[in-house]
Amino acid sequence: MGKIVPTIRDVARIAGVSIGTVSRVLNGAAEVKPRIRKAVEDAIKELDYVPNAAAISMRKRRTRTIACIMRDISIPQLGGFISTAHNVLSEAGYSLMISNSEGKRQREIELLKSQANGQVDGILIGPYTPVEGEFEEVMRNLNVPIVMIDRDKPTWTDCVVADHESGTRRATEHLISLGHTRIALLTGPTSLFPGGARVRGFLAAHEAHGLEPVPEFIVAQSFLSDQGYRTVSALLGMKSPPTAIISGGVAMLPGVLRAARTRGKSVPEDISLVAAGVTDLSELHQPPIATVSWSQHEVGATAANLLLDRRERGYDGEPRLVIIPTEFSPQGTCVPPKGR
Repeated sequence: MGKIVPTIRDVARIAGVSIGTVSRVLNGAAEVKPRIRKAVEDAIKELDYVPNAAAISMRKRRTRTIACIMRDISIPQLGGFISTAHNVLSEAGYSLMISNSEGKRQREIELLKSQANGQVDGILIGPYTPVEGEFEEVMRNLNVPIVMIDRDKPTWTDCVVADHESGTRRATEHLISLGHTRIALLTGPTSLFPGGARVRGFLAAHEAHGLEPVPEFIVAQSFLSDQGYRTVSALLGMKSPPTAIISGGVAMLPGVLRAARTRGKSVPEDISLVAAGVTDLSELHQPPIATVSWSQHEVGATAANLLLDRRERGYDGEPRLVIIPTEFSPQGTCVPPKGR
């Protein structure tokens, strides 16, 4: 005969309490007296009783699952964010479910809709499209804590962002100090936080030095590698090309380097270069590529804790915007313009 599996009735009988009391102990109810709670816990231990996790989740209206929706989870820099967020949530008893949106607005909306009706207990999301219209309506109707990753909108959610404005300003000012006056900035749309913040930092640096940036050199269209390739190829084909480029997107660097090589340009001999985030590519390039970087581990830990504050720790206050500092490291690809 197989082993007899103890039931909640057995626990109640051994502890000398009702089934309802055992259920309240299993669900963490605060009103259970310490003496009775101990009796139930002792009975559970004696019987080696394993509660039905699915039933408890249904009663508590919790799945112990957090959804994470990102544009492209294959981007190396996001590994630190995902691993740290996973560790923080795991310690609190939650699992992390990761989805890839491919940067498509309708797919982002569909992924959010799939989490409706209590499918998850919270969402971490870094959308590639502005949150407005149907997108925002779907988010509001989820009724679970939502934390935006590197986005400062909508303002009714908690947000964790990197200080791209300050980092880009420092990088631009460093290039100007080396003698560059024709600096190009490649980044995403200004309607999204990183793109808008980088453009503001870029313009502020020029203004502080009494310089006018070349309008054609500010290309705020996309964060993607292919766009980086097309943009840099076009810029370097101009009669008066830029002497320095700031690649403002964590996935853009391969495309930027490929375009420079196709055009027969060498970094940094022909063109100085600053990338967003530290990667194997930025470190293995000779010389190592200058970067504006920030801690993805800190972003992951902060985002997970903001969500747990609302889900576990009773915080129901105003939405919070947390800014993670950036660091500019010149490395070897920021040099004076050729011929200077």
